[in-house]
Amino acid sequence: MVSDSTLQYNFSGKKVSCFFDVDFELIDTVVKKDNTIFITDENVYALHREKFSERSTIVIQSGEEHKNQQAANEIIDQLINLHADRKTFIVGVGGGVVTDISGYVASVYMRGLRFGFVPTTILAMVDAAVGGKNGIDVGVYKNLVGVIRQPEFLLYDYTFLDTLPDEGWVNGFAEIIKHACIKDKSMFAFLEQNSLMKFQSSAELTGLLIKQNVDLKFTVVLKDEHETGDRKLLNFGHTIGHAIENASRISHGSAISIGMAAACKISGILNGFKSGQSEKVIHLLKQYQLPVEFNADPGKTWEILQHDKKKAGNKMDFVLLNQIGDASVHSIEMEQLHEIFKEIAS
Repeated sequence: MVSDSTLQYNFSGKKVSCFFDVDFELIDTVVKKDNTIFITDENVYALHREKFSERSTIVIQSGEEHKNQQAANEIIDQLINLHADRKTFIVGVGGGVVTDISGYVASVYMRGLRFGFVPTTILAMVDAAVGGKNGIDVGVYKNLVGVIRQPEFLLYDYTFLDTLPDEGWVNGFAEIIKHACIKDKSMFAFLEQNSLMKFQSSAELTGLLIKQNVDLKFTVVLKDEHETGDRKLLNFGHTIGHAIENASRISHGSAISIGMAAACKISGILNGFKSGQSEKVIHLLKQYQLPVEFNADPGKTWEILQHDKKKAGNKMDFVLLNQIGDASVHSIEMEQLHEIFKEIAS
C-alpha cells in the first residue's frame, strides 16, 4: 500500500513504511485484527476510547516514571493472559513512553514479535517512534536498557493532535529544533518565520513539518542504524538534557531545550561556534516557549550525567555545533567537561 502519503525506508532485512495523514482505521488494512494486540496509556485510551472498540488492548499507566522493567513485566503478564504467541502483532499507540516500552516488550517477548507504532504526540511523531530505539529507564538513568529494532510501520493520524495539550506541542518542538540545528538550516529559517500557534492552527503546515522531520531522521538512521557515526548527532542537547530531565523531573522537551542551550555555550568554548549563532538558537527555543536557563541541582545532574551511555572511560562523546545546520561529535575529557559544566550550571 504505497501512495503519495507513504514513505518507505529499507533497512537490512526490514522495510519500514510510514503512512502520513491517514485515518486510524487504516490500521485494519495493515494488520489482522484477530492476531493484533494494541498497547496504549490511560490518557490516550480515555480520550480516544472509541478507536480501541473491539480491539484487544493493554492499557498502561501514563508518564515517564512508568517506563521501567516493572511496567514491562506487567505488559508481558497481560500478553501471556491474552495468549500472545510468535504470530501476534503489537501496535503501540501513544507518545514516546508508549512507543519506547511497546517496542521493547515486542522485541524481547518470545525473542521478538513484529510491531508497529501509531504515534499520538509531536514528540513521538518526529523522534521517539522513529529510528528503532526501544527501551526503558532504570531508576534515574534514561533508556539504559533497550534494543535497536525497527517497527514494521508508523501510522500518522493527525487528529490525535486535536487533543494534545499546549505543553505537548512545546515538548515536541524541542526535537524539531534539534533536527534543524544539526542538519537543516533551511528548516531552522522556516521555524524562525513561523510560530507554535501557526502550526497548531494548520494541520497542513504541521503535517509537512512532521514528514520533513521523519525523513531527516530516517535518512540519518539508514546510514548508521546502530549509532557508530552520524546517528550520534541526534544526541545534540541530550547529554546534559537527559541528566536535567531526571534530576529535576521536568518534561523531556524542556530538559533537551536547556541541554541545547548549554551545548551551544560549550560549542562556543570548544568549537568556535559564533556567539551570534548561539543567540539565534536560544532565541528560537524561546520563540517556541521552551526554557533555556539551567535550573536543576548541579551536583545531582552531574552525578547522573556521568552514567550516560555516551561515556567511555574518562571521555564523553558530545555533539557540538559548527554552525546552524552543521554539527559534529567531539570526545571531551570528563575533567574538562566538568569544569565547563560547573561554569554553565552556576
